[in-house]
Parts: sequence; C-alpha cells; structure tokens
Amino acid sequence: MRRLAGEAVAGALMTLPAGIAYLLLLLLPTLATVLLAFTDYELGATALGWIGLDNFREMLADRGFGVSVRNTLVYVGLVTPISILGGLGLALLVEAGAKGRAFFRAVFFLPVVSLTVAMAAAWQYLLHPTIGPVNAALRAMGLGTPFWLSSSDTVLLSLAAIGVWESIGFNMVLFMAGLTAIPRELYAAAEVDGARGGFDRFRLVTWPLLGPTTLFVLTISMIRSLRVFDTVAVLTQGGPNKASEVLLFTMYQQGFTYLRLGYSAAITLVFLAVVLALMWVQTQVLDKRVHYA
Repeated sequence: MRRLAGEAVAGALMTLPAGIAYLLLLLLPTLATVLLAFTDYELGATALGWIGLDNFREMLADRGFGVSVRNTLVYVGLVTPISILGGLGLALLVEAGAKGRAFFRAVFFLPVVSLTVAMAAAWQYLLHPTIGPVNAALRAMGLGTPFWLSSSDTVLLSLAAIGVWESIGFNMVLFMAGLTAIPRELYAAAEVDGARGGFDRFRLVTWPLLGPTTLFVLTISMIRSLRVFDTVAVLTQGGPNKASEVLLFTMYQQGFTYLRLGYSAAITLVFLAVVLALMWVQTQVLDKRVHYA
C-alpha cells in the first residue's frame, strides 16, 4: 500500500507542472474570454459592465462582421479542397517516384516551416504590380497585370493562393504517412482480382484505406484555414475596403486597435463555436463513413 501511495504521489508531482501550465495558459484565459464576451470592457478601463447578449446583437447587425465572416468562408472554401486534393496528388506522385523522394518531401514541406513574415515579404515582392515576377511573366505573354493585393477583385484570391501554397506540403506529408501504412499485399490481391490499372487500384484500395487520413487532413485543413491571420495582417491589413478582412483579423482589430476587448471576446466565442462544430461533424457524422483497416 505504501508503495502504491508513493507511486501515486510521484505521478501527481510529475504531472503537476503540466497541470499548472494547462490551468494558467489555457483554462483560465478561456474562462476569462467567456466572461468578457458578456461585458463592455475596454482595454485600460478600470471597470466593466455586464451587458449580457448586447455584443452578440451588435455582431449580428455589424456589416463589417458579416463581411469578415463571408471572406473567411470563401477563403476556407478555396484553400481547403485545393490544398487537400493537391496534397494527395503530390503524395501519390512522390510515393510513385523511385528517386528523389526525400528531396521532394523537403521542398514541398518547406513553406510549413518558413517564418510567416519572411514568407509574406517574399509574396509581397512576387505579386508586386510593377516589379513583381508574376506580373513580369504576364506582361511577357501579352496578358493583363492585375493589382493582386490592392484590388478588391483579386486580393482574396491571392491570399487563398498563398494559403494553398502554405498548406499543400503539410497535407502531402500527412497523406504520405497514410500511404505508407497501406499493406502492399492488398495491391497485389487487387491486381489478381482484375484491378490492373492505376486508377482501379486507387479507387478500390488506396482511397478507401486513406479514409482516416483524409478525415484528419480535412479537419486540420479547415481549422488551419479558419485561423488565417498572419498573411492578412502583414500583406493587406484587411483591405482594400475590407475585401480581405477575415474573422481573426476582425477580432484582433476590435481588441487591440479599437481596444474593445468585450466585443473581441464575443467574436472569439463565435470562432470557438465554429471550430467545435467542425469537430462535432468529424466525430459524429464523417467518422461513421470512414473505413478503418
């Protein structure tokens, strides 16, 4: 009994630092955000007032908030499917190649580990309307040269393209992990059963057994897309005319530009609700349609 009690105490002491960190860095800030969402607190104020659901009512009537939600949905709708399909295609191509597999893994994964500010500065140069290589190539082909980041018509598409470039390598690595877990014997068995073409093997073996990986990649990609902030803050500041303002940038702007922490906390709760809804869809709906080997 003493030995068991000593092991329990030792285990509690070993988990204590992680528990304190969880409490201070995650749980308490989350509870503070929930409380602030129902107040009119402004940064620097000495007091706050309980206003109930007024922040959420203002949010529903706020045209700027509606624009940021729409832009976020468009961004997610563009980046998520393209980065997933592109990551899957690259994973299949790299796995099919006999040589240079490690090199291509590193090349396509490089955007994931790059500093966001450096990446944004590079894209700002590439998409510059006068000296940028992208428009220089278009001029050489006799095509038009858009103002990629300063036009309301192209700014969100440009940010989505950067988001795809940033995410596609991450998804590729995840799909490659899923591909390596598929037993090679299944491909031989499928070939014996008549699946001799590459598409038939993919349809009958690869795609069904990639179900868990695809579900995970879908969830992670959607959450990563919803969390877009860095490129917007560095490249466009939500402009022009709020054409690239997204949910997290609106939350940051309300909290740290206009100092309205109560309203910013309410936006944060909406964001958390969306993320939790995605997780619920994953566990309750999509997970039941996935085949686990």
